[in-house]
Amino acid sequence: MPPNADAVFHALADPTRRAIVRQLVRGEASVKDIAAEHAVSLPTVLQHLTILEAAHLASSRKVGRVRTCSLRPHGLQVATAWLNDIEAGWAKRLDRLADFLDNTEKD
Repeated sequence: MPPNADAVFHALADPTRRAIVRQLVRGEASVKDIAAEHAVSLPTVLQHLTILEAAHLASSRKVGRVRTCSLRPHGLQVATAWLNDIEAGWAKRLDRLADFLDNTEKD
């Protein structure tokens, strides 16, 4: 199932999860490495990762006792597409306002 904007924005609403995404942009990381960088417990990291995985922003795999996490950029593309759509709507409104003001000045 593809990610939806609600799940992506919910996941990105938390500053720790945004920091984890920033960390994963640099490359894969173990849960232990993530916990160490953010000064949070392993169970807390796992809770954050569950939310990031549900939003298709991260994935993880377990080899032996080590769980390695990586970024899934498709979820970020969903957020970007949503934001671009909002921005395009505002640009159209501003263009119509500029046209209106140009026509008002000519009258």
